[in-house]
Amino acid sequence: MKEISRYLQNEIRARSLKEGENETGIPSVMAYRFTTEKIRMPRMETPYLYLVLDGALRLYTPSGILDYMEGQYSISKIDTPLSGTVLTFSEKQDFLAISVAFTVNDVITTVLDLDSDLTDKIMRDEPDSQMAYAADHAVLASVSRLFSEMNRTVPSEFLRKNIMREVLYYILCGSCGKQFLQSIVNIGQADEIYEANSWIKENFRDSFTVESLAEQRNMSVSLFHQKFKSAVGMGPLQCQKRLRLTEARRLMLDDKRNVTEASLEVGYESLSQFIRDYKKMFGSAPKEDIKNIRRRLKK
Repeated sequence: MKEISRYLQNEIRARSLKEGENETGIPSVMAYRFTTEKIRMPRMETPYLYLVLDGALRLYTPSGILDYMEGQYSISKIDTPLSGTVLTFSEKQDFLAISVAFTVNDVITTVLDLDSDLTDKIMRDEPDSQMAYAADHAVLASVSRLFSEMNRTVPSEFLRKNIMREVLYYILCGSCGKQFLQSIVNIGQADEIYEANSWIKENFRDSFTVESLAEQRNMSVSLFHQKFKSAVGMGPLQCQKRLRLTEARRLMLDDKRNVTEASLEVGYESLSQFIRDYKKMFGSAPKEDIKNIRRRLKK
């Protein structure tokens, strides 16, 4: 895996990289270089793979704190965070990653071509653990082939498309397969909800009503709420609450904000309400939770 990772690093560094997002010359593939600790994650309305090439990344999600080292990848969902934190920089004092974007149709077409028993195993979260581990490593190898094929004397769009399907196959067979497949099913049912969810991500600190969001999209409140919950797995206001609490957790852990400062910064007007919501979501009060996280991270 190290050899493949080094190959991709060299391929990306051979380009003139600016800070942030960079074209690679390969359709649907972008490169990212950052020298700052806090970085923005890609803003895409399609599913994407985010592969760490050099350095280490931490993402704060409502599901928990997820760390990604060199050669590891995350898969976007509708609740993918807008930003991440670089844990360690490369020897060149930067952080390097690439994204590979897919259309929903790409994923659905690939899923339809899978053996039915394999799809059932993925949805039941039953793939063999060794197979999932091997598939995660194969994702990296397949992505590297996107670059090697483009370096041929006669670059082939036909081969690129088939390698993209190969990447998708290994993602579906890997450790994120079930989560990825479920998110695609939800997104496919509610494309128009993406815009509303993106707006909430950007404005979760501010107050809003479900009525106003529904009106902007010419939907009844009940229909909008139903579609949103079907796609995201929760209602708009619950989504806002989870984003607020997750960001508050990050502020206390990374930026050393105290409980009051964090609650105010994410939009809470009542400290007692913030503590109640926080304990309900994370299982313990803010101070205790942050103390436990720091203890675990030191191990």
